[in-house]
Amino acid sequence: MGEEKRKQHFVLVHGACHGAWCWYKVKPQLEASGHRVTALDLAASGINMTRSITDISTCEQYSEPLTQLMTSLPNDEKVVLVGHSLGGLSLAVAMDMFPNKISVSVFVTAIMPDTTHSPSFVMDKLRQGISREEWLDTVFTSEKPDCPREFSLFGPKFMAKNLYQLSPVQDLELAKMLVRPQPLITKNLAEKSSFSEEGYGSVPRIYIVCEKDLVVPEDYQRSMINNFPVKEVMEIKDADHMPMFSKPQELCALLLEIANKYA
Repeated sequence: MGEEKRKQHFVLVHGACHGAWCWYKVKPQLEASGHRVTALDLAASGINMTRSITDISTCEQYSEPLTQLMTSLPNDEKVVLVGHSLGGLSLAVAMDMFPNKISVSVFVTAIMPDTTHSPSFVMDKLRQGISREEWLDTVFTSEKPDCPREFSLFGPKFMAKNLYQLSPVQDLELAKMLVRPQPLITKNLAEKSSFSEEGYGSVPRIYIVCEKDLVVPEDYQRSMINNFPVKEVMEIKDADHMPMFSKPQELCALLLEIANKYA
């Protein structure tokens, strides 16, 4: 009976321009350990067609598939939330709304807001550190004045050099075929009041540092941790920005350890 209780429900949240597909190596590994796993597409991501990208102007709208899932869970069920990259913002939205339905939240080289500044604070600081040249072939529609909504789309060269530089070439190829434009929700985030201490701040947080990340560099990951300390910091050496591709076994081992310890 005790063993049965150890089985957890992992909810995996992807980063910018990606979708549930990016967890294809991690999901079966966690399931092989007997856990339940939901990898979801956020709005206008992956194969989610419920909203057009031009309809999305807030982080809440973008995170709707996650908040709908949380709403549908029984009140006595707690999940292990895992967010990658920009998915950290969607985690914060869900944690603020459903703190009692989450046993632990795991930020995997993810944007991690605090409860003091506006939700866009850590995101803006990161973006300020990247020049337009460094984005290479990434497309920003904000550069086109006639575009009704701002969005961005990672370019193949940018992904090869900065996101997937240590990942198998097959996974980079998959990403080139599957990435979709990402709604830019930073303006809305800047206008939002900060996440609450009693909601978002009350859920235990673990941060997984990816040592060779070139998009969210290690020192920036650690500055977010120093800014808003977490329960535990874990590390994956030689992982690029996409540890689910470059170091899937190591990532799964840490997720299982976290679930065992905190859920």
